[in-house]
Amino acid sequence: MKKAEFIDVVAKKSGLSKKDANEALNAILETITEALKEGKTVSFIGFGSFSTVERAAREARVPLTGKTVQIPARKAVKFKVGKSLKDTVA
Repeated sequence: MKKAEFIDVVAKKSGLSKKDANEALNAILETITEALKEGKTVSFIGFGSFSTVERAAREARVPLTGKTVQIPARKAVKFKVGKSLKDTVA
């Protein structure tokens, strides 16, 4: 499902216009992004939680050439699925 399709479904289910649903979705995504940038965790009980994790620097091998390359340390986004969502999908 693409963003436009998602907005259509949200608009129909909530009774909002597509414009309002789009603005709400953009505000939600922006808020989650800002919280993660600040190092906070965003949790939705039953759905899951977004957090950041530190990835250590490491060596990796390029399969095509066999050369080893250095991958620098970085932050990554982690999503942990909530029990309710996990049970629903399973």
